[in-house]
Amino acid sequence: MQLETVTDFGAITALIVVLIILLAIIISCIKIVPQAHAMVIERLGGYLTTWSVGLHFKAPFIDRIARRVNLKEQVVDFPPQPVITKDNVTMQIDTVVYFQITDPKLYAYGVENPIMAIENLTATTLRNIIGDLELDETLTSRETINTKMRATLDVATDPWGIKVNRVELKNIIPPKAIQDAMEKQMKAERERREAILRAEGEKKSTILVAEGNKESAILDAEAEKQAAILRAEAKREATVKEAEGQAEAILKIQQANADGLRMLKEAAPDSAVLQIKSLEAFAKAADGKATKIIIPSEIQGMAGLAKSLVEVAKENS
Repeated sequence: MQLETVTDFGAITALIVVLIILLAIIISCIKIVPQAHAMVIERLGGYLTTWSVGLHFKAPFIDRIARRVNLKEQVVDFPPQPVITKDNVTMQIDTVVYFQITDPKLYAYGVENPIMAIENLTATTLRNIIGDLELDETLTSRETINTKMRATLDVATDPWGIKVNRVELKNIIPPKAIQDAMEKQMKAERERREAILRAEGEKKSTILVAEGNKESAILDAEAEKQAAILRAEAKREATVKEAEGQAEAILKIQQANADGLRMLKEAAPDSAVLQIKSLEAFAKAADGKATKIIIPSEIQGMAGLAKSLVEVAKENS
């Protein structure tokens, strides 16, 4: 009885162990592929299929996962590579490559080490492109170089199941002597631009000052012109008023003379009164500055008559 019990216990234990092993094998054959990943499956050493996202089962012992592939876009920063330009200048250029695996099967079987292959291909392509350019063109043609490298690498990596999306030149490092010369050139260029800007500023300032002086002179001349016009108007008005005053005075004198003559005519004076008035007129004339006065004979007779009348008057008195 004891022997049978031990035998049964051993059989049960062995069965449990077998079940555990089978369960472990079954579990190991269940695989879950995450998002943006793929698995290349081989059966007995040959390519079988490619698993995409989801739950998968593989046959135990005869199937195996040959490669796990990341389908996300990947970035590889390669170290600086020495390149020589067309004008024999050696410089260091490092590149950044953005690529994505599009075919896991080709990626697994196309090339032994895809990253190293891309690095070497990038270096040789870069040397070929830079070898056709001079130093100045290299420094100013980054976009052109990037485009040419991307096109070349994309074609070359297509059999490997890789698509090159973008290539960028990260740094272009010329020799130290070239850097010093470039710094001096840039300094000279900045000083030249500064001198040009200063000269243009002085020119504009001079032009503005000249225009200001011109406008000031024009305004001064215009003001002087207006002042001269106003003075001439005032002088003309004063002259007109003075002439009008003189004309009015002459008119009044003539009117007075006319009134006097009319009154004299109305009074009907005799010849003696007329001779006396004439004598008074010549007396007024004698009050002037004339050195000679010619007295008509009629007035002379009148003067003698006046003298005789004066003497008669004295005797009667």
